Amino acid sequence: MNTEELQVAAFEIILHSGTARTEVHEAFALMREGKYAESEEKLEVANTELVEAHHAQTKLLQDYASGVEIKIEIIMVHAQDHLMTTLTLLEVAKEMLELHKKID
Repeated sequence: MNTEELQVAAFEIILHSGTARTEVHEAFALMREGKYAESEEKLEVANTELVEAHHAQTKLLQDYASGVEIKIEIIMVHAQDHLMTTLTLLEVAKEMLELHKKID
């Protein structure tokens, strides 16, 4: 895999993870307002974006497993960090949504 292909994959991961993160933060704001249905919709959009990011990541893993040499660059490290923290944030948001519902 050449550098350009790796960078494109990294930016796909960053793009979709970033969009997901924005949706999660918007969901948090809606939770505070008691708008749980809208918050849940935002979390669903975030999940869809993370699935797209995961597809780009999976392609890289499949290539690597097939013996394709992949030179790791700092942008890929950043992309992976972005993806994993956003996945965790989504899990926390889902739990917080349920807690908000119980409190009300």
